[in-house]
Amino acid sequence: MSSKEIEKKHHQTFEEIKQTAGNGKEFWTARKLSKTLDYSEYRHFIPVVERAKEACQNSGHGVVDHFEDVLDMVEIGSGAKRTLEDIRLSRYACYLIVQNADPSKPVIANGQTYFAIQTRRQELVDDEAFKRLKEEEKRLFLRNEMRVHKKQLVETAHQAGVETTLDCAIFQNHGYKGLYGGLDAKGIHQRKELKKNQQILDNMGSTELAANLFRATQTDEKLRREHIQGKIRANQTHFDVGKKVRQTIKELGGTMPEDLPKPEEDLKKLERRAQSSEKTLGGGVNEQE
Repeated sequence: MSSKEIEKKHHQTFEEIKQTAGNGKEFWTARKLSKTLDYSEYRHFIPVVERAKEACQNSGHGVVDHFEDVLDMVEIGSGAKRTLEDIRLSRYACYLIVQNADPSKPVIANGQTYFAIQTRRQELVDDEAFKRLKEEEKRLFLRNEMRVHKKQLVETAHQAGVETTLDCAIFQNHGYKGLYGGLDAKGIHQRKELKKNQQILDNMGSTELAANLFRATQTDEKLRREHIQGKIRANQTHFDVGKKVRQTIKELGGTMPEDLPKPEEDLKKLERRAQSSEKTLGGGVNEQE
């Protein structure tokens, strides 16, 4: 079985063990997740859950909102059942668990991609303020997010050994190649039919920007979490994360990023117009004062 087939199988498994509560909320149980993540015994999985709870608390989220202790009836063989302690996990809890599990296991690596993307997608869906934004406003918001995380990624990559300007360009291209099916920055520029002075990120719609934001944040976390050193390994990590994001988009039935339409307006124009509007509004306030 190829690595792509294994990854697809894992993603399907995560979906299959997902359950829905009476109020319509989805959840996973710790015991089923531990088996899916190849833990031989549940007791070996408990320390991972505890680290995830600590991460949840440190991130400012309520632990009880994402980790619910329950008693479940489980089969122990020959049709017999017994009551065992279990934990109902939110998608965010699963995300924290796989981030704190053994990354050397392929199923863990695939779980990190699956739950990271699913969690981020749900955050955007649940964010009422984001949903009310017009497409132009979403683009501006995500582009600014991308600026922040791209800077963080460059700093993390530098610590990993990506030092020179040329190193950074090569590192960036590896991420693009993974996400865009082999296209580097130049190839994307040509595919989108951009002018020489136009930047790729300024000519993406909100969906494409979101995909690139996933790529940047997850690469940053993986470089830090696994203490990756050396520009060759850093480049490969960026490519692998981009490729996994692409594969997940495909499995979800989404459009490949290189096939997404180019917006009518460059973000630079939108930003200038937004800044102009802010100055006009500001001037009006001053005059009234």
